[in-house]
Amino acid sequence: MRAFAKTPCAGPRKNIVTTFSKLGLSRPILSALAKEGHETPTPIQTKAIPALLAGHDLLGLAQTGSGKTAAFTLPLLHKLSETPGKAQSMRPRALILTPTRELAGQVRERVAAYGAQTKLRNGLVIGGAPIAKQKHMLRRGVDILIATPGRLEDLMKQKAVHLDAVEILVLDEVDQMLDMGFIHAIRAITAKLPENRQSVFFSATMPREIARLANALLNDPVRVDVKAEARPKIAQSVLFVGKSEKMGALIKIAGEDAFTCGLVFSRTKHGADKITKSLNAAGFSAQAIHGNRSQGQRERALKAFKRGDTRILVATDIAARGIDIQGVSHVINYDLPNVPETYVHRIGRTARAGAAGIAISLCSPEERSELRNIERLTGERFGSSNNEKRKPRPTQKRFQKNTRKPQRKPQRSRPKVDSAIVREADKAVAGLSFMKQAD
Repeated sequence: MRAFAKTPCAGPRKNIVTTFSKLGLSRPILSALAKEGHETPTPIQTKAIPALLAGHDLLGLAQTGSGKTAAFTLPLLHKLSETPGKAQSMRPRALILTPTRELAGQVRERVAAYGAQTKLRNGLVIGGAPIAKQKHMLRRGVDILIATPGRLEDLMKQKAVHLDAVEILVLDEVDQMLDMGFIHAIRAITAKLPENRQSVFFSATMPREIARLANALLNDPVRVDVKAEARPKIAQSVLFVGKSEKMGALIKIAGEDAFTCGLVFSRTKHGADKITKSLNAAGFSAQAIHGNRSQGQRERALKAFKRGDTRILVATDIAARGIDIQGVSHVINYDLPNVPETYVHRIGRTARAGAAGIAISLCSPEERSELRNIERLTGERFGSSNNEKRKPRPTQKRFQKNTRKPQRKPQRSRPKVDSAIVREADKAVAGLSFMKQAD
């Protein structure tokens, strides 16, 4: 029976780890890190990597942008490369699950970069891509499989992949996977995994559902919480504007010199398309990314944004945890999210890797309840602004005794009806069945 224990990762260290070489990683991985320009590990990497190399299960709580992808991919690559062998057909040795296609693609890029000097093979299975090619790739064999839960479950049902050889399981952004309704898929997937494996959870929040899942799937895990240590440098602010004034405010922000490139978050797909159309009409280069776009369209939009060809990327919350791009100067919440935790993930798209960033939320009077929920979660107090339009309160007039006599309304003259006719009509109505009183 697996148990969940709040075991601290190794308490305060006397010597601060300043280089990756002190974490015990192999030379091929260290060489790849140097090529990528990574020199100093982040706090979560300093704590998580030694625990994972030692074989512990791990529950990591860290905000986006803290370096958690490297925190689990580096020890995973190290352990698998220490016991090399030919990748088995349809039987991966490591499985990394992510909630969105974009995040899965980002993780795959990091796995490929950090493992470039190893002989390990990786593969990606996500929805929206041709499943026939994914089946062919799995038949050839991969050591590390990065997947979204829905597509992986489809491949399992078609007997195109088997998970009985998985040595390491990673659930990245597990809280969002539960929010997106993947709990049944996760249970179906983990039921096919061997009991003797290493499991790693990474999440930005720790609701009860995560604790229950960790209790079922993790074996005496080390817990790493670096949220306070890795607080990003994000200047957060709110503009109180009317709903019809949001586009004008967005165009004004995008035209400022400090705005180099930015992400604009919309609550709906239709809204994202409408915002994109308005921005392009105003002379800005913008593209949209959301669930109604094909996988090819989403990938092309993301690549154009990375290259700098597109200055503004308008997205729904599918991109809140799937974009890891350096140099995003602004995150604009055109619509405030219904779920306050989503706000944290949205603004985490800026201030990556220790840089500074700006997050601006456009709040209409109808969104004040969402703003209060965000304030409670983050501890920030945005308050109100002079530019917030409020409805004027009706002035209360003091009661004054009216000395004038009330004027009587003129009464309409009623036609005179014979009383005998009225009595006969009453008798006729009383004789109807629907007018009779119940017994």
